[in-house]
Amino acid sequence: MAKWIAKHEAPEPLEGPVVATVTGGTILWFALFVVQLPFYGWFADRGQLWWVWTCAAGGFLGLIGIWYVRGREAALKRHAEDAAQARQESGEATA
Repeated sequence: MAKWIAKHEAPEPLEGPVVATVTGGTILWFALFVVQLPFYGWFADRGQLWWVWTCAAGGFLGLIGIWYVRGREAALKRHAEDAAQARQESGEATA
């Protein structure tokens, strides 16, 4: 089997409001969990409890995601500031 080789370069990743997106998704998962709690018995009678616990797991994993993307945003900002400072210092050294 031949190795697959891309015919063109991959596009740059999209950057957007990542923290807000993950936070909104986490809130949505927790809201779905809370909405389903009054129907816990109905889900249990039909063997569909995984719906309830999937929403709970989504909410808790979303909390990890929020922690991760906030750290990523902070690291990207630090890197950009360090790069700008290095450019400024190298510009002053050559002038």
